[in-house]
Amino acid sequence: MIKQSSVGVTFTSEQPYLKTRSLLDSLLVGGYVLYGRHAEATVGVDQPNLNFQDSSTQRNLSSTGRKQAVIYGETIRRSRIRIVKPVISSPFCRNIETAALAFGMVNIQIDRFWIDVYRLGGIIGAGEQSRILNTLNLVLENPPPFRTNKAIIGHNFPEGVGLGNIPDMGTVIVKPLGQGNGYEVIERLSLEELINSLNN
Repeated sequence: MIKQSSVGVTFTSEQPYLKTRSLLDSLLVGGYVLYGRHAEATVGVDQPNLNFQDSSTQRNLSSTGRKQAVIYGETIRRSRIRIVKPVISSPFCRNIETAALAFGMVNIQIDRFWIDVYRLGGIIGAGEQSRILNTLNLVLENPPPFRTNKAIIGHNFPEGVGLGNIPDMGTVIVKPLGQGNGYEVIERLSLEELINSLNN
C-alpha cells in the first residue's frame, strides 16, 4: 500500500480492504477514485501549436482505443459501480472522447489541471514538478460523496512520478484519506485486469 502526501510517499504493509473483501465489493461500497489513462491514441501527434479545440493538432484515439473506452464504461456499468457525475476529463480530445464513449458526453467536466499532469512527461523544473504533484495530492485525497466513486480520465505519468506508468485505458484505484491526509494506491490494473477483477 502506498500513502502519498505532500511530504512524500510512505509504504505500509497493510492492505485492509484485500483482507476483508474483493475489489468489486470495495468499489460497490464506494469511497474510491478510479484514475484512468485515456484509451489507445496512435492517430496523429501533439503538435507544437496544439489547440484543444482542434483535434487535428493532437494525438487521437485509434479504432482500438474507441473500443477500449466503450468496454471500460460497459464493465463499470455492468458491475453496478456507482460513479459520481460529472466524470473529470483532461481537455485533450483523446481524453474527452474516452470519457464520452465510456460515460456519455453529458456526464463530463473538463479540468485544465490535467494539462499540467501531461506536462510532467516533458522538460520542467523541479519546482514546477513539485507544484503539480502537490496539487495532484489535493485532488486525490478528497473523497467522493457517500457510497460513490469518482472517475478521472487523465494521462500517464513518468516512471516513479505521481501515479507512475499506466497502460492505455489502465486504471489506478486510489483511496482518498481526506484533506491533509493524502491517499493510498490500492490497485494498478490494465483494462484486461480490471475486467477480470470485476468479473470474479
